[in-house]
Amino acid sequence: MGLRFPVAVERAVTRGFVRLPGPLLRRIVGPARRSPDGLELDLQLQALLWLIDRLKIPAFAAGPVTEARALMDRSAPTLDLPPAHRVAAYDRTVPGAEGPRRSRVYVPQAAPSRGAPGLVYFHGGGWVVGSIESHDRLCRGLADRSGVVVLSVDYRLAPEHPFPAAAHDAIATSRWVLDHAEQLGLDPARIAIGGDSAGGNLTAVSCLALRDAVRRPAFQLLLYPGTDMTRALPSHAMFRDSFFLSRAAGDWYLGHYLPPSADLRDPLASPLFAPDVARVAPALVVLGGFDPLRDEGRGYADRLRDAGVPVETVCVDGQMHGFLMLGGALREAERTVDLVADRLRAGLVKSS
Repeated sequence: MGLRFPVAVERAVTRGFVRLPGPLLRRIVGPARRSPDGLELDLQLQALLWLIDRLKIPAFAAGPVTEARALMDRSAPTLDLPPAHRVAAYDRTVPGAEGPRRSRVYVPQAAPSRGAPGLVYFHGGGWVVGSIESHDRLCRGLADRSGVVVLSVDYRLAPEHPFPAAAHDAIATSRWVLDHAEQLGLDPARIAIGGDSAGGNLTAVSCLALRDAVRRPAFQLLLYPGTDMTRALPSHAMFRDSFFLSRAAGDWYLGHYLPPSADLRDPLASPLFAPDVARVAPALVVLGGFDPLRDEGRGYADRLRDAGVPVETVCVDGQMHGFLMLGGALREAERTVDLVADRLRAGLVKSS
């Protein structure tokens, strides 16, 4: 695993192991793991973590940034969704805040050539790692399963471009897509913004910035979003040793992204502290029960709801941070991708 075998071999071995019969997996990995607040870790995820521990697979957020980026780009397809062959893809540039940014457009067979619904997608990775490549299969899967054209954006990363560069890129690109939707074959009234983790943060920030624009997002996907850079809510302490987002990993990401002088409550970094969150696009907020970001994601969903924004909150109790990237191995992850695609399709149909 890690850097030892081809991705196809890693994928086959890992998928085969976590999909062993439940009673056999339980005998191998031991008793069920429970959170301090009584949630039970998904058995397949517990098996995956057991395997990761035995094989000593490194976490992404460690060591030199260039090595972490290469590891994520290489490793992400190992457990992600299988390729979606009914989706065509092409690369193009789109404007960012300070120059053109690379993007990839995923066009499902079901999408019309003109007036299609669209999703501007921002990948996760703590504003430091992650790329179009690391999230290629997830974006293809969302396009295929929703029938929505997905545009995945390569925004600027830290530490080369610290906060607020990523936020400015996300806002600028989202605004451009909304204003030039017809050039992409999209319906400007049916454009969503979405992303996972750091990308969920950029989604929330962009929807706040564009809520009073002439052309506004019609829907937002907030997939285990980071909304509070203070990390003061209880789930951060509960899951500080989480493999996919430990306290040390969070320190590594934020240490690269946020300058020492940054205000942790600046709404461009922490949308949970925005003075007013009314009038933003309706939202789907997906959380993991074992995720350090769980409570801040739920807190932001509650703020939206209290401000009169239509919100659906889905907490997948047995999952950890980043689980949507494990749809090729974990049944619960693939089911959640299907749910996200269904809600995206429905959200954009309603706004037509």
